[in-house]
This record gives sequence, C-alpha cells and structure tokens, in this order.
Amino acid sequence: MAFMKKPFGKKKNDKAAEKKKRMKAREVTKCRFCREKAEEIDYKDLGSLQRLVTSQGKHLSRKRSGNCARHQRMSCVALKHARFIGLMSFAG
Repeated sequence: MAFMKKPFGKKKNDKAAEKKKRMKAREVTKCRFCREKAEEIDYKDLGSLQRLVTSQGKHLSRKRSGNCARHQRMSCVALKHARFIGLMSFAG
C-alpha cells in the first residue's frame, strides 16, 4: 500500500482551468446592417454584396460574414436578384 502509484489522467481542477483557457471572452459584435439600421439590402449595391461573396462566387456563412440571421437571409435574396439580372456573376 505504501508504494501505490498516482492515478493516470488529469484532475478535475486541471480540466476546468483548461476549459477556461479555451473559452476566451469574445466581444459581441453586431451585424454590419444592424449597426447601419438598414431596413433592406439593395441588390443594386454591389459594393456591399461583393463583401459577402468569396472569390469563387460563394455566399459567405453567417459566422464568417458577421451578419445576423435576418440580414443573412436578406443578403442571400439580394445576391440572387443581382445574379439573375446580371450584375454579379454566378462563379468567380
């Protein structure tokens, strides 16, 4: 009994400390269109639409673009209108 080894693995306190390190406090950023208080996203505004599209012509996700759900849906529809009319290309 005197020669018992310590148990393998990490202690509970070590796991909690590691979890805190991984979960850093992030600043909550508002959607770009919410900050501007935009009611609609215009399909003719190519400058703002091109920021929401990758170089391959794909629509950026909410996480990467920073949009809220409402404005992400609106930007998707505006992008579709701009592509249909011919203002933006379907592929990069």
